[in-house]
Amino acid sequence: MHKRRTAQKGFTLVELMLVVIILGVLATMAVVKFSGRAQEAKIQTTKGEIAGAYGTALQLFEIDCGRYPSTEEGLNALKTSSIKGWKGPYIKTKSFNDAWGNPYQYRSPGTQNADDYDLYSYGPDGQEGGGDDITNWHSE
Repeated sequence: MHKRRTAQKGFTLVELMLVVIILGVLATMAVVKFSGRAQEAKIQTTKGEIAGAYGTALQLFEIDCGRYPSTEEGLNALKTSSIKGWKGPYIKTKSFNDAWGNPYQYRSPGTQNADDYDLYSYGPDGQEGGGDDITNWHSE
């Protein structure tokens, strides 16, 4: 009887390395693509909070109390206050932080909106300026 040797089939080291490299490139492309989406989602969330939830809460506060919270009172006056006419809480939030975990900046009267308030986030870089701040006023 003759024993036939059958060739063992498998991947060579070069083929395995090529597959690993291709998977690495695809994973890198996916992370880059989705990280941009995550950043854009945080920017849109912050814009929505400034214009929507916080803007509405501040307007309701102003209607009830006849003024906006002072800079010293800050956004916390939307949750609890002994100001005459206060009928809040005007907003339900655990913290007044933007999508990056940094506190919103609030001034009243504002320097950009002298008749009411300035509300803004330092944006993705967490620092004032740099062109990525998100504000309730429009810069030219």
